[in-house]
Amino acid sequence: MRENKLRTIWKQGGCVVNGWLAVPSSFCAEVMAHTGWDSLCIDIQHGMVDFQTAISMMQAISTTSVTPIVRVPWNEPGIIMKCLDAGAYGVICPMINTRADAERLVGTCRYPPAGFRSCGPTRAALYGGSDYQAKANETVVAFAMIETAEALANVDSILSTPGLDAIFIGPNDLAISMGLANSLDPTESKVVAAIEQILAACKRHGVKAGVHTGSAANAKAMIAKGFDFVTILSEARILAQAATALVADVKAAAAAAVAK
Repeated sequence: MRENKLRTIWKQGGCVVNGWLAVPSSFCAEVMAHTGWDSLCIDIQHGMVDFQTAISMMQAISTTSVTPIVRVPWNEPGIIMKCLDAGAYGVICPMINTRADAERLVGTCRYPPAGFRSCGPTRAALYGGSDYQAKANETVVAFAMIETAEALANVDSILSTPGLDAIFIGPNDLAISMGLANSLDPTESKVVAAIEQILAACKRHGVKAGVHTGSAANAKAMIAKGFDFVTILSEARILAQAATALVADVKAAAAAAVAK
């Protein structure tokens, strides 16, 4: 079966550097796939991406060795199974607040007897290989998003769910649920403490810890803290930041030339 780079990197003790795709474009996905990310997550929850476009984006990513994962809109078995059947090698599921939520996610991602995933890996078998059915359970990664005060209170019971591979912290929703201002690079002490609490719980339970960040500097800081999976911005935000800086630089030069 085709390699899942997340599991390979984790076995080597490394941290996965993950890119984020919110723009519904296979070409944009292909460009991102050729820039060195370990994995790319197609965001069907908050990105402008529908299921059919997600398939074309996974096909574009598969021109490289980058591992495709998907953030689904909700903890709903139908869309999770469709994304896996389309070739996603990992699922990030939002708003996992309880052990029951986590059990539902894991069960959806695993074929029996480990779970209740239905058999029909239409594109997944083309992407993964002829032995996909036999090896999918040990290859696909199930991520539970920890992003609410309720999830924080239940973090140990969530992380003790058999078969849960990893968690992914959503700093924005976590802060909002605590009544604080949202930020991908939070500095509010309560949010920082909550993130550290989740990370410590992951280490206790042997679950990989992931987090979304808003800058390379914060991503590096999270790696230093012990996170196993870091996401930096999204391609849309990277484009906006680069374009804003470029235009401001050239307009400043143009204004200076007029002033002479």
